[in-house]
Amino acid sequence: MAKAHRNTIFVEDAEVLANDTFPGDQYVLRVQAAKLAAAARPGTFAHLQCDRLLPMRRPLSIMRVDARRGWADFLYKTVGPGTALLAERAPGERLSVMGPIGVPFSVPDTHPLALLIGGGVGIPPMVFLAEHLRRQHPEVRPFVIMGSEVPFPFETRPSQTLVAGMPAGVIACMPLMEDWGIPSRLASLQGYPGCFEGYVTDLARAWLDALDAERRRSVHVYACGPTPMLAATAALAREYDLPCQVCLEEYMACAVGGCAGCAVRIDTPQGPAMKRVCVDGPVFDAYSVHWT
Repeated sequence: MAKAHRNTIFVEDAEVLANDTFPGDQYVLRVQAAKLAAAARPGTFAHLQCDRLLPMRRPLSIMRVDARRGWADFLYKTVGPGTALLAERAPGERLSVMGPIGVPFSVPDTHPLALLIGGGVGIPPMVFLAEHLRRQHPEVRPFVIMGSEVPFPFETRPSQTLVAGMPAGVIACMPLMEDWGIPSRLASLQGYPGCFEGYVTDLARAWLDALDAERRRSVHVYACGPTPMLAATAALAREYDLPCQVCLEEYMACAVGGCAGCAVRIDTPQGPAMKRVCVDGPVFDAYSVHWT
């Protein structure tokens, strides 16, 4: 297993290109990190230095990359001293970036419909996956659902794309998805205009129920977000007998498999085993995860 990760994780002295602020203590960080941008895949993450005086790095999911220009984007929320220090980084400063790390999502050629569900800071892998599908798998048609209990880290707008099964008034979308021609809808319990007032899984169920049986069987589910959301998504996928991949979120120390502090219980062909989210994941088959 150690050899499998050799020459795949890079450490770069990256320049901060932007560190934009959004409501709800959210930030979108863009860094110049050419090796990371060239090797990153949807579902992988990076381990970032927040400040030169803080030894411990922080793991952040990769939201977008441009391999040609060499930049990578990260969405994060300030929840402790590390990310608070990261929020102070300004354009022109430099920080150490280690990545990409982890097992990415896989895209089977057997399912031409993709349901992407992202919650909170689980939104970034879904943005990355949507862009990857658009560029590398044009035969796959994605529908993206995003949920947040703080204001979304982008200006929402009414969608111009009709989506079957959507309740009346559920029209808010992510503009980037709309520009890419990918339908999206937003969910929240906070009463944001145009958003579905409920859980992302309830909105996903409405969409699935609007499909005929044949099209429903062609759906592959992908998700990232808080553990309760992922468990509910896995249960929904099982109810409809759909394949489902989840990108897990766990606290990490080393992020390269040495400390095993992020281990979770996973079913394997040899029986249940403890697997490290950082390098054995973060993407797992949803049905292999022990949710309780």
